Amino acid sequence: MYCIIDIETTGNGIKGNKITEIAIFKFNGKQITEEFTSLVNPECEIPPFITGLTGIDNDTVRNAPLLKDIAEDILRITDGCIFVAHSVNFDYNVIRNEFEQLGINFVRKKLCTVRLSRVVFPGYRSYSLGKLCSSLGVPLENRHRARGDAHATVLLFSKILNTEGIDITLKKFLNARSQEATLPPSLPKAQYSRLPQKPGVYHFKNDKGEVIYTGKAKNIKKRVLSHFYDKSEKEIKMCRATQKIDFELSGNELVALLMENHAIKKLYPLYNRAQKRKVPRIAIFSYEDREGILHLAFSKINSVPQPLTTLYSLTESREFLEQICAKFELCAKYCHLQDGVAQCNHFRLGPCSGICRGKEDIIEYNLKVQKAIDYVTSERENYIIKEQGRNPEEDALVVVRDGLYCGYGFIPKDQQISSLEDAMAYVTPQTETLEAKRLISSYTFKNQNNILLMGQE
Repeated sequence: MYCIIDIETTGNGIKGNKITEIAIFKFNGKQITEEFTSLVNPECEIPPFITGLTGIDNDTVRNAPLLKDIAEDILRITDGCIFVAHSVNFDYNVIRNEFEQLGINFVRKKLCTVRLSRVVFPGYRSYSLGKLCSSLGVPLENRHRARGDAHATVLLFSKILNTEGIDITLKKFLNARSQEATLPPSLPKAQYSRLPQKPGVYHFKNDKGEVIYTGKAKNIKKRVLSHFYDKSEKEIKMCRATQKIDFELSGNELVALLMENHAIKKLYPLYNRAQKRKVPRIAIFSYEDREGILHLAFSKINSVPQPLTTLYSLTESREFLEQICAKFELCAKYCHLQDGVAQCNHFRLGPCSGICRGKEDIIEYNLKVQKAIDYVTSERENYIIKEQGRNPEEDALVVVRDGLYCGYGFIPKDQQISSLEDAMAYVTPQTETLEAKRLISSYTFKNQNNILLMGQE
């Protein structure tokens, strides 16, 4: 026995969604044996856009029963029945959440007519109730009202039950291990079934092929499934919009993290929150002015061809130059810590040895600057991280040159590497970000045995 159900709600997110109307048709597979339809007072305001969609406003439900008043009717008519709805997880979760607030445990087996229709009526561009009914010639009256939509779903479900081989299909869908009731309504099961249980990144895509979420995982299949079990409002909206899942193997967690960071910065997916912010890189560099004096300065990295080092905020860059200026007794004016002054007088560093007042020899001052440059650049390391590859025949590489993350790649295990240039032939070039820098720093601190130091080139 089946109960085909449709509800109208206040639309206030999944947890705050309140039922304003419910319709239930008890169906034995051939005919309707019982019907229950009722407006419901949600005990809150109905937003205007919901009224515009359904025609249900605050006056419509003012004298309607509360959900607790009709809870016994809903429990009785659905008892022992399979809960059927178009995009079943939405209706089911709203009802279950509302019953939970009443202290009632609501558990029923589920069937989704969207997912069933995708299997038995393949090839349609849209499986929304309205468009599917129009394509299949199913009458749909009083659209966006619970009884109208529920009755159309009964007719659609009847068509589904009359298709060849439906008994086997239903058996698969109702099998607790099939995960059909867990997967998003618009996602073909084949998309989930093809996911590997290996490290990498995955991309949720909508009906336009746009990436709406990117994630990383040690086990892609297991991590993707966890999204479908998550009942937070954001996750439910994201999963309902997902129609395709792509993935890339990484072989290990570090490369997966770097892949994820790169994809989020490049694609800016709708449902990713972390790592979206683009932190500008600041370059520390040197140059010689017309008087032959060496300067140290900082600027956005786009305007600096050969930085001495890079940092990730103007404050951090100023503090770094202040430390260098103090350590090597340089001039705050010529380190660009004070602009528009004839002579330096930095509030923290104090006066220099006199280069800005013509009391220090330029050659001697430049020697101090060169020592500072040597000190800064000596901190730049050249190394390769060698990690597990995507298969037993390869290794994964992460390359850091002059202290900057350059990219990742994969190389055959029998291929010898004697220089960074050898490694770069196998690497996908990447731009260092603050997150990538932190990921690599954390990794190298914990995994010294996987690091191959390389000489200066």
